[in-house]
Amino acid sequence: MEIPVIDLEALNSKKRSETMALLHQACEKWGFFQVENHGIDKSLMEKVKQLINAHYEENLKESFYQSQTAKSLENQGNTCDTDWESSFFIWHRPTSNIKAITNLSEELCTTMDEYIDQLIKLAEKLSELMSENLGLEKNYIKEAFSGSKSPSVGTKVAKYPQCPHPELVRGLREHTDAGGIILLLQDDQVPGLEFFKDGKWMEIPPSKNNTIFVNTGDQLEVLSNGTYKSILHRVMADKNGSRISIATFYNPVGDAIISPAPKLLYPNNYRFQDYLKLYATTKFGEKSARFKTMKKEGNKQHGLA
Repeated sequence: MEIPVIDLEALNSKKRSETMALLHQACEKWGFFQVENHGIDKSLMEKVKQLINAHYEENLKESFYQSQTAKSLENQGNTCDTDWESSFFIWHRPTSNIKAITNLSEELCTTMDEYIDQLIKLAEKLSELMSENLGLEKNYIKEAFSGSKSPSVGTKVAKYPQCPHPELVRGLREHTDAGGIILLLQDDQVPGLEFFKDGKWMEIPPSKNNTIFVNTGDQLEVLSNGTYKSILHRVMADKNGSRISIATFYNPVGDAIISPAPKLLYPNNYRFQDYLKLYATTKFGEKSARFKTMKKEGNKQHGLA
């Protein structure tokens, strides 16, 4: 199976409808996809990876291999509840903590800020396209995520170090992402990321040419009333290389109230006999029209019209 690839340049061509359909299918059936022609400066992306790798080598590598996680693995002890990763988290929006993180160089801070400014534009673009595909107003997802401020944006910076016993540990255990839209700048050489699709684990290859890998989180599944899925994924440890992962989360802010978009909810709290009455005259029509009518009647009864 080939991972869906969304070419954002195609949105400005005759292929717009085809591209929008591919995006919808990717969100609905896969829960992940790649984005090319995303508009982010690729030299900037390379610089981010280079500076993150340098920061790890200079500040984190030695302490990781001296950590309890590494020692437990060397002794082949119980590692089922640990992850073979060295990571830290940067908050960007609504407020930033990047200046407070120990040993981050000024160059790394400045470069990361520039990258995130461009990445947020991509996240907002994707949220607009997803809203459109769901039949919602263009800014629906952004506004739903905003609460009293603006959507929350943060980045998990991770290295999955070269591992002497990859059969004994996960780089990162199986999970779905809690948030909304996740945009991953990953290693272009070392594999390890896997997603669970159609009953089996699917290996995600390293990202060539600085494509952005995107997956959808739990809150987008809730907001879309289950139309878009958050998918189980994991990172496998590797014996032959150290993998970089820079995952940026476009999430609801803390005080955002999340619920399925009312337009997407099935009708509820109606009497079956009322549905049968409508069905008798619309049996050979589209069921969606019946659902719409029942939803409208239900809203009237509950004062929501």
